[in-house]
Amino acid sequence: MGFPAGEFKVGGQDVLIGEIEAHKFYIGAAQFEYWRHTQLIIDIVPGRGADFSLEAPEGVRFLTRSRVFTDEEVEALNAAGEPPRGGAASPSRLRP
Repeated sequence: MGFPAGEFKVGGQDVLIGEIEAHKFYIGAAQFEYWRHTQLIIDIVPGRGADFSLEAPEGVRFLTRSRVFTDEEVEALNAAGEPPRGGAASPSRLRP
């Protein structure tokens, strides 16, 4: 789900995995561990969104696609270290 800035409290266990149109995108730590080998691609498509999500009244919905990182991408991510968590997120340390 997408929330307007300030309407969802980001916790210390939430992992920053990127930005979409200058908006930070977080997932929970358990989800991150499950998906850390995968690039998540967030798209917007026509359709009905979740009732409480940002896109719901716009006639569109979020669609998540994914692909497994290549060995080279995994090496680069490992070399970059762990992504930031919670409010300590720095845009310079985003995962692709």
